[in-house]
Amino acid sequence: MLSRLEPIKKAARTVRDHLWGIINAVVLRATNAASESINAEIQRIKRMAYGFRSRERFRNAMYFHLGDLNLYPASAEFTHTNN
Repeated sequence: MLSRLEPIKKAARTVRDHLWGIINAVVLRATNAASESINAEIQRIKRMAYGFRSRERFRNAMYFHLGDLNLYPASAEFTHTNN
């Protein structure tokens, strides 16, 4: 804060105001990467959703892609045969 340059003072105030958040991010290595990833998936599905005719189908697509659903149920895995 002893600087005469206003941009430097502004940066110093920002660091001072957010110091605990900065320390937590560095120490805990906490990021918002998981939420950004989910948001990117939602945006991708929304781009695909232009072909959906109803909100219900769009919602089902969100559940399917983001819910880590198994395409084949456990009971169906054992019925497949290789001839």
